[in-house]
Amino acid sequence: MAATKTAAAPQARGLALNIGLNSVSGAHYEGWTGPLAACEFDAKDMAALATGRGCKASVLLTKNATRAKVLAGLRSAAKTLVKGDFFLLSFSGHGGQVPDVSGEEADKLDETWCLWDGQLIDDELYLELGQFATGVRILVLSDSCHSGTVVRAGPPSAGAPPQMRSKMMPPSVGLRTYEAHKSFYDKLQQDVAKASAGTVVDPDEALAGVAVSTRLTKLAKRFRPRAILISGCQDNQSSYDGDHNGAFTARLLTVWNRGNFDGNYVSFHAHIKSGMPAIQTPNLYTMGPVVGFLKQKPFTV
Repeated sequence: MAATKTAAAPQARGLALNIGLNSVSGAHYEGWTGPLAACEFDAKDMAALATGRGCKASVLLTKNATRAKVLAGLRSAAKTLVKGDFFLLSFSGHGGQVPDVSGEEADKLDETWCLWDGQLIDDELYLELGQFATGVRILVLSDSCHSGTVVRAGPPSAGAPPQMRSKMMPPSVGLRTYEAHKSFYDKLQQDVAKASAGTVVDPDEALAGVAVSTRLTKLAKRFRPRAILISGCQDNQSSYDGDHNGAFTARLLTVWNRGNFDGNYVSFHAHIKSGMPAIQTPNLYTMGPVVGFLKQKPFTV
């Protein structure tokens, strides 16, 4: 009797969206442009890393890193990828805050990524990630201020050398920007609250600790993909810019060592963290059933 052929499992696909802004539009941020030096390099270097690992990478730099293009990139990836596939999302730029109007933030502030023509609120980002199919592996790398969980913040750390450029949008600029566009940002939060009612867990609850967290079993039932966030700093710290790479991205690339790093995501984070100055401590958070994901070599498609 002829042997029955078993169909080969489909090969996993990898997509990457790499965002880097060396400035923002003063037209939206009330005259502030927030000049930085290394964020575009960060995005290009992360795209090159992703491409080398078998991902199809898209890069959005400064003026092209608009709200519409970032959201379109996220939604396109969510529609394309299926269980077992891999998505890398990296951001390098300013982090900001807007007053919370949906009521879930203890500090009454929602954290943001400062895109060219407007801020992307943490709740929006979480809602978009929640649209990915069950079993898609998502890695988010956020080299920005207020990025410990991309949902929590505190005062930026003191003691940074004066030559280091912080990636924090000044609070006064954030307040002016919010007041000038209050109805826009309030409506964004209200729309996300309506869209997520009963279907997506609150970001506070979603951003559980690493694999030892007792929340993971609960989250596995409510968050379909598997997501790992490695951020540039703790919630009460700032991420810092450099000449070619931001401090976090530079350390990440050093640890990665052109692919010669041979550990998993937990040890990857630990090695990055161990080489950073005390004023900037990278964080690790998870969403969904990530135990198996955490054990993989970083950037594995």
